[in-house]
Amino acid sequence: MKTRSDQKIWLSNLFITLLSVVFFIPFLGGVHLFDWDEINFAESAREMIETGDYLTVRINFVPFWEKPPLFIWMQVISMKVFGINEFAARFPNAICGIISLLVLFNTGRKLVDIRFGLYWVLLYAGSLLPFFYFKSGIIDPWFNLFIFLAIYQFFLYCKNTGQSTRFASASAFFIGLAVLTKGPVAFLIFALAILIFLIINKFRVKIRYPDVVIYLLVLAFTGGFWFILQILKGNFTVIADFIVYQIRLFRTEDAGHGGFLFYHFVVLFAGVFPASIFALPVLLGSGEEPGHKKVFYSMMLVLFWVVLVLFTIVRTKIVHYSSLCYFPLTFLAAWALYHRRCFTGWWKRIVQLLTLILGLILVITIMLLTQIEHFKEDIISHNWIGDPFARACLMAEVDWKGYEPVAGLVLFAGISGFAFLWSKKHHEKAFLTLTCTMPVFMFVAMFLIVPRVEAYSQRAVVEFFTAVSDQDAYLETVGYKSYAHLFYGKIRNHSHEQAKEEQWLLNGPIDKPAYFSLKVNRKEEFIQDHPDMELLYEKNGFVFFKRKAIIIK
Repeated sequence: MKTRSDQKIWLSNLFITLLSVVFFIPFLGGVHLFDWDEINFAESAREMIETGDYLTVRINFVPFWEKPPLFIWMQVISMKVFGINEFAARFPNAICGIISLLVLFNTGRKLVDIRFGLYWVLLYAGSLLPFFYFKSGIIDPWFNLFIFLAIYQFFLYCKNTGQSTRFASASAFFIGLAVLTKGPVAFLIFALAILIFLIINKFRVKIRYPDVVIYLLVLAFTGGFWFILQILKGNFTVIADFIVYQIRLFRTEDAGHGGFLFYHFVVLFAGVFPASIFALPVLLGSGEEPGHKKVFYSMMLVLFWVVLVLFTIVRTKIVHYSSLCYFPLTFLAAWALYHRRCFTGWWKRIVQLLTLILGLILVITIMLLTQIEHFKEDIISHNWIGDPFARACLMAEVDWKGYEPVAGLVLFAGISGFAFLWSKKHHEKAFLTLTCTMPVFMFVAMFLIVPRVEAYSQRAVVEFFTAVSDQDAYLETVGYKSYAHLFYGKIRNHSHEQAKEEQWLLNGPIDKPAYFSLKVNRKEEFIQDHPDMELLYEKNGFVFFKRKAIIIK
């Protein structure tokens, strides 16, 4: 017979599941996939289906050894069910969102109680980037979840005095899945975090030698079997390619993704609003408790700083590189709220002030963005944007309906409700008002605003390559990197061995017509260098050309 507590747990899980389905699944296909990562992974899944080779990740039908296949396999399964489209590419992460929130709730309620678990869920789902990533088609949500689960299983191992091989095996299994999702960097992050945790705790955790052996065996089997299969197929360089790629990320600004030293500090502070603010009293103060709670608290604190410092050192700066911090950051925020660190002393005023400042900046940004059509002519005429490409993108004709500011008004209502309740010392109600409003705001913004923002950035390119996708032709972008022509142009694995060489497509004896896209900055130079090109049209900062096939008699 179920107790009252069991019923409450069951109802909470059901409620979280239903709300996750409502927030994460609708409108997944409402906007085109974004270059680069979303289109990159979706294209790899499409090419797996096209070739029927499900062991090799490809881009433009060339082996792509930078990423293992687990997430691509998820997308392949989704595309088999829903078709090759945006919804299918993003659906695996919607499922990840549902599972992640259930994991957070049940981890939190086992660690502390149901209320703490619900706090953690609200902070994760109610923060900007964590919410948006579950409606994306990138690898990181699953990668982060697997690493978090591996660390949680190691915590259970520590809690059970190192006597259970079950938890060691489970931890190794999840790290193996993370390796199979994004590569050996998963084990690097896990190993660094655990090593630092053990050093801080003076190696008081009892780790048995047989458990280490079992851990390595499970990890090798789970994370390494795809690499082994590749080697058996004769792809002996796969591991070396992975290592070279990871080294390049540390030493160079990969693919032009550079940034200043504290890039990820800013990303986490602004992007994980409001959880980042609620976590400050713990991050900059003290929040530990004795017993097993302190152990997990310490693990989360170590994980946060390991990921943040590691990707601060890495020279390639991409927003989602620090996304693993979302788990410990929202945990620390829930901890601060649960233990009332935010409600006392000078932290009460700091949390209130920072929440209002960041919240109102976000509201103003959203409201100005929805009114861009009314003042974009002034921006152009006053030459506030020097780049010709950016100016041309801004001049795109976008169908703003007039009711898009609703998203900003929802957020403003949440911020206002928070400010009022906080000032009345109803701190928990203020927190609940804000974190319950945030998912509604983000859901509305995804539906009303994101598709219109996409119209300024890449829609012209997507529409062009979609329009020529049924033709047996070569497709290429010139002067900028993109995967749009591959996925939306439904690129074929052309038989000509030089079909993937840009210079051959531009100047060689092509046997099929070729279509090119380039940015307006290079238009005149391109016309001079390639007088045989037919200028098709220019739109939103992009110029499109066609080169006819050369018939050799």
